[in-house]
Amino acid sequence: MATDIGLLVLRLAIGLIFAAHGAQKVFGWWSGPGMTGWRAAMEGMKMRPAGFWAPVSALTELVGGLLLAIGFLTPIAAALLVGQAVVIIASVHWQKGFFNQQGGYEYPLTLGAAALAVALIGAGAYSVDAAIGIDYPFEVRLGLIVIGVLGAIIAVAMPRVVESESRTAG
Repeated sequence: MATDIGLLVLRLAIGLIFAAHGAQKVFGWWSGPGMTGWRAAMEGMKMRPAGFWAPVSALTELVGGLLLAIGFLTPIAAALLVGQAVVIIASVHWQKGFFNQQGGYEYPLTLGAAALAVALIGAGAYSVDAAIGIDYPFEVRLGLIVIGVLGAIIAVAMPRVVESESRTAG
């Protein structure tokens, strides 16, 4: 019972933090950029094509965060959020070092690690997955995390490939 309550607290905290960041990007809530501003930010980060990656990243945080919070399709939601954390770290925070006060990767690493922990442990008894009887074998949960990380690597590498090809063609 204590483990399930702990998982509920962890899922709610991490899921709602991700969802709040997504809502800033999608709706402009809480002084967020909204989709237009987020697309411009993605262009500034050289994420190409920004018109594709901006909604993908914003909706990953919003929808993935909400799904994680309620514990529905939990390993899928967690895999998406782990992938998002990898992209955030690689694209924005890595070059700034570890600590958050310098804009480093400490904070997104913490969020991603917590999502990874939920994916590996499971959603717990107080989740929609448990209520409707969905149980994911460990191998499935692990496989989804691997897919999420591979997707993140592709997302980080793709803009660089597109940019490199356009320089060679030009």
